[in-house]
Amino acid sequence: MTQSPPSEPTGQAWQDQAWQDKTKRDPRRGEAWLCEAGVRPTRQRVALATLLIGDGHDRHVTAESLFAAVRDAGEKVSLATVYNTLRAFCQAGLMQEVTVDGSRSYFDTNMKEHPHFFWEDQGALTDAPSDELKIARLPKAPEGMEIASVDVVIRLRPKPQSSH
Repeated sequence: MTQSPPSEPTGQAWQDQAWQDKTKRDPRRGEAWLCEAGVRPTRQRVALATLLIGDGHDRHVTAESLFAAVRDAGEKVSLATVYNTLRAFCQAGLMQEVTVDGSRSYFDTNMKEHPHFFWEDQGALTDAPSDELKIARLPKAPEGMEIASVDVVIRLRPKPQSSH
């Protein structure tokens, strides 16, 4: 199976995508998503939730890309509020945080366990096909601990051009 480069944008490219068309986003879907998880649907949370799942598709976003999108949608939300809301969504089980390089956080609305591709040249995170991934054995957990989860991030970069 061949994976194509990400169509999910980060930063300024966000608003250029067809899936960002306001006519395709349903605020009721965002509000229902929050209510099902027991998250109080404030105006700002509903605005962010609608951008994330309002068209019914999963997303991988950074706080900065979501901040740019919500600002472009005309909402008055601070970057700190976006960070806090994304973390609250994670704590409520609506999203998962995927950390790359120990400091770069992406937020994924797909809550199923699955691997990711990190596209180094684009700084983008996408789902990787899991049907070919095989983890045969994990190391034993230290005494008194259990393995809670295993995160797989496969880093991709363009192949070097051959000199022939």
